[in-house]
Amino acid sequence: MINIEKLKNNESLKDNCGVFGIYGHNENVARICYFGLFSLQHRGQEGAGIAVSNGKKIKAIRGLGLVPSVFSEKEITSLPGFLAIGHNRYSTTGSNNLNNVQPIIIHLKNEDFAIAHNGNIINSEILLKTLSKTNFVSTTDSEVIARIITNTKGVLWEKKILNSLPLFDGAFSIVAISKNKLIAFRDPYGFRPLVLGKLNGGYVVCSETCALEIIGAKYLRDIKPGEVVAIDDTGVNHVGQVNSKRKAFCLFEYVYFARPDSLLNRELVHQVRQRSGEILAYETPVGADLVVAVPDSGTSAAIGYSKASGIPFGEILIKNRYIGRTFIQPEQRIREMGVKIKFNALKKIAKGKRIIIVDDSIVRGTTIKKIIQVLRQSRAKKIHVRICSPPIKYPCYFGVDTPNKNQLIASKKTVSEIEKFIDADSLKYLSLEGLVRATRQKKSTLCVACFNGKYPLPIDNNFTKTILEGKHDVK
Repeated sequence: MINIEKLKNNESLKDNCGVFGIYGHNENVARICYFGLFSLQHRGQEGAGIAVSNGKKIKAIRGLGLVPSVFSEKEITSLPGFLAIGHNRYSTTGSNNLNNVQPIIIHLKNEDFAIAHNGNIINSEILLKTLSKTNFVSTTDSEVIARIITNTKGVLWEKKILNSLPLFDGAFSIVAISKNKLIAFRDPYGFRPLVLGKLNGGYVVCSETCALEIIGAKYLRDIKPGEVVAIDDTGVNHVGQVNSKRKAFCLFEYVYFARPDSLLNRELVHQVRQRSGEILAYETPVGADLVVAVPDSGTSAAIGYSKASGIPFGEILIKNRYIGRTFIQPEQRIREMGVKIKFNALKKIAKGKRIIIVDDSIVRGTTIKKIIQVLRQSRAKKIHVRICSPPIKYPCYFGVDTPNKNQLIASKKTVSEIEKFIDADSLKYLSLEGLVRATRQKKSTLCVACFNGKYPLPIDNNFTKTILEGKHDVK
């Protein structure tokens, strides 16, 4: 057995964040928000929070850890109101502590304002300098966004937001509340998903459609890139839209981040991943007895590979699904103490077999290397590795906590060198063109920078997630 949780924490690209917002006078908004966040737990596991407005003030409960550990029945019932927003956090700007857990609430004389943010603002350090006299409650770019909005001209919150959008460089899919409105807005590039749904007489905005389905809401449409939408008693109101020269939806959302039962740009993620596996089989054929997945990230693609190749799909790697993920922090010291979620190999099935292992990506190479060691010990005859995305050579600056470039194995080694490092009999990746074809999107509308280094807008290579630490006092 291998400690796969410890390895995965170091190996995989880290989930970004999940946001959820609901407007409904006849709904238990805090409870619905809880279940919405529960369905978005895959997007962030460091902390969670819910903020609710009763029309007069905003009250919030926030905590470190997974959704079920943050909220109790007593706490959910202590949040009455008709407006709510929630957030699952994985830190991409700002360290992991309670002050940085969202929603971020700005308390003003006349009205409170709260936001929940998925993404990363790459010019947050520059924007911070314009807020030198502000007392901050966190070290996140999300609070920088909220403070800039409160200082922007406009009588209505939605107008202030629309006027401030051109100031922000980077990725943001955001739900916000004032005392009587739910406001949703998205960066002009459309890096991260944000969808609108209808629930009885109210409305929901969230990161993925899987959250709509779990609460029984009907998907209406995506929030458009650069769009600002305000929801109140009159319904859904399009406030305005800021356009960009191009769109840049994150291609890796299809590969790894989103749940397989979600729709991204009206394409079911499971089907995209299955198509990627089929294309991978056509691009990289090899003789074998069995196609297996690294559970659970490679399952959909492995099914597709099996279908296209005619090689049977089966299980050899068994994951213990009864040991749930506990509170995960990104700091290395905590990673080393990670909960032992283990994989075990079915040795009798692996013995003497030519095996194709399908997974979503290779970041550092440590996980797949250990898995291959286990299969070698199980006396597998051949082990072929197939990855349903291109080599990841460049870090992301738009809402994903990726390692720096020198920690990405594909930025330092050729495919043949990686093959030797992980001790595979063969290693092949899906081409970028093949992955784009699987999404049924135009390449010009996608961000593929982690694969080719061509970022949609200029970036600072020195950017780190702790860039705002120590730059201002936190009260």
